[in-house]
Amino acid sequence: MANGWETVIGLEIHAQLATRSKIFSGSATAYGAPPNAQANLVDLGYPGTLPVLNREAVLMAVRFGLAIGATIAPRSVFARKNYFYPDLPKGYQISQYELPVVARGAVEILLEDGSRKTVGVTRAHLEEDAGKSLHEGLGRMSGIDLNRAGTPLLEIVSEPDMRSAREAVAYMKKIHTLVRYLEICDGNMQEGSFRCDANVSVRRAGAQEYGTRCEIKNLNSFRFVERAINHEVERQVELIEGGGKVVQETRLYDPDRDETRPMRSKEEANDYRYFPDPDLLPLEIDAAFVAELRAGLPELPDAKAARFAREHGLSEYDAGVLTASRELAAYYEEVAAGAGEPKLAANWVMGELSGFLNRDGLEIGVAPVGAAALAGLLKRIVDGTISGKLAKDVFEAMWSERKDADAVIAERGLRQITDTGAIEQAIRDVMAANPGQLADYRAGKDKLFGFFVGQVMKATAGKANPAQVNELLKKLLAGP
Repeated sequence: MANGWETVIGLEIHAQLATRSKIFSGSATAYGAPPNAQANLVDLGYPGTLPVLNREAVLMAVRFGLAIGATIAPRSVFARKNYFYPDLPKGYQISQYELPVVARGAVEILLEDGSRKTVGVTRAHLEEDAGKSLHEGLGRMSGIDLNRAGTPLLEIVSEPDMRSAREAVAYMKKIHTLVRYLEICDGNMQEGSFRCDANVSVRRAGAQEYGTRCEIKNLNSFRFVERAINHEVERQVELIEGGGKVVQETRLYDPDRDETRPMRSKEEANDYRYFPDPDLLPLEIDAAFVAELRAGLPELPDAKAARFAREHGLSEYDAGVLTASRELAAYYEEVAAGAGEPKLAANWVMGELSGFLNRDGLEIGVAPVGAAALAGLLKRIVDGTISGKLAKDVFEAMWSERKDADAVIAERGLRQITDTGAIEQAIRDVMAANPGQLADYRAGKDKLFGFFVGQVMKATAGKANPAQVNELLKKLLAGP
């Protein structure tokens, strides 16, 4: 809430389900095929063709519903949503309207101040995607690619429970994590398999009635969601404070100009003339089917994060970061088990490993340093073979050369010096070379201790055990 205004946000997330074929036909759903290579007569809306529901899409929708504690409808109905658009070959989209397969669930999000908030999920329904209009490289014409037509979508509709763009992003990230844990959507936002529409309105602080909302369509990155919502809030507040009125409409976000622009006036549900699809029987789901799917659910992100905090002594924040994806959580658990030091493992996975992944634009599944290799490196820190500082150099070599820690340590002669006699001699050499600093230290200038530590580490090329250096320095600097 800012300047006396409150923002109200609801998201409609479209998750493309990870089925091999489309929701009502046998056409493939693989991304990247040449235009119109994956569209059959059912997808093209030819007369006489009949849709057949993909059982796997239903299974995925129910798994999602169970994961958010929602009601699974024993009977749901597919409807025709009628509208004209060039990439909609049938002239209608098969969706669910009054009776969706999933209803009334909730997810919990972690806010920046450490508090938690529950966001309601009104419904999640199955529907088919439309095709895609292409405008580049075609001169003054537009092309239509119907490969995507009929691809199964789960549309996840939230309650208008979010009060800032940051909350909306946190909710969207939570859903993104969840669908990937459940393996029902790959979550690839660049390819459009996870995108959202944001419904945004503003109202005076303390007001009970919602303001007039605008819908921002097809946001396909977390950054764009935040920027688009913030811009739209600013636009609506300025408009109202200037004496104008917000018009209910659909808008597009232009990331280059960082602005939203009108697309069309907002349709109401009755504009689509919904009616039950006469070619599809009602979808009936029995209790045994639901129970079987419930039993097969994986450990979900919140439960996994709670277990990491409990078993490994991690903070709530760290546990949340490490469970952000199923792959990252599995990687961390393997490193922690192999190294025997879960907190050290957490620091390295969130620090050095994540930094290198971000630098090179890589996913955890193709990291050049696997979990077993990183555990091997951490073991060498724990047993004193190398210092934590030298370990960073070893890790960089492991990353670039695809070698394990022991090989890098041996090749580069990086084994830590733990011989007390060798360290003592290095300290005495440093003291002899710096008589002025030694006299000042012994006269009470304690801050020079750091100088001597640095000189000893420099003299030993960083290989001296830091704990031993500190202990022996205190003793020898104190004098006979």
